Amino acid sequence: MFARLSSLGTLAGLAALGAGILGLGALTGAQRADASDAAHPVVVELFQSQGCSSCPPANANLIALSQRPDVLALSFGVTYWDNLGWKDTFASPQYTARQWDYARALRHDNVFTPQVVVNGRIDGVGAEPGEIEQLMRRAERPSPGPAVVIGASDVVVGAAPTPGRSADVWLVRYDPRIVQVAIRRGENGGRTLPHRNVVRELVRLGGWNGQSARFSLPANSDPALRTAILVQTAGAGPILAAVKG
Repeated sequence: MFARLSSLGTLAGLAALGAGILGLGALTGAQRADASDAAHPVVVELFQSQGCSSCPPANANLIALSQRPDVLALSFGVTYWDNLGWKDTFASPQYTARQWDYARALRHDNVFTPQVVVNGRIDGVGAEPGEIEQLMRRAERPSPGPAVVIGASDVVVGAAPTPGRSADVWLVRYDPRIVQVAIRRGENGGRTLPHRNVVRELVRLGGWNGQSARFSLPANSDPALRTAILVQTAGAGPILAAVKG
């Protein structure tokens, strides 16, 4: 079982490359590499709420996957459970809006929790053992995409073919620590639930059109947070490249 709601509103590799990195042809998707490996991780996004009794199994599956170097596992707290007994401590309207963007891109009429989206390509519930791994196999990217290099204060996205649409470059900052949250009310009242790789910041750095481009990184307000970059087809489309800092 999963919960469905249908009427909610939308809510130092850089230094080594040198100052001329924007003109280097080495930063191209034509480089041969596995489409999914530690340098090109599969992106698994879980949309969940602490107030949803169906979410803990999917959350546990995400936590297990988060330890794999070839996976970028991200947990997004959504807000539409907040008026049903417990306000999610990590939820943001921005993350609810991202889930609705996926709903439109994947041709869904509504949103639900838990929901797992893999590489921006396919989705599922993610609560059954092995379900996310099956989705990962089906959502394999056809190529590694553009090379992405994260520096101290900026990020470079290399040149590569595009799928015919522009792409967004997203900065994601997430907490790699396991955080235990005591739930006092709602469907999970009385339980203490672990959370890992909780997204704390999601910032669009700009657009990418297939040419090498450099983007400034905002300062990290919390040194405990890790940084990831997503290059994603505009309109919550397929993720073309991802890297963990």
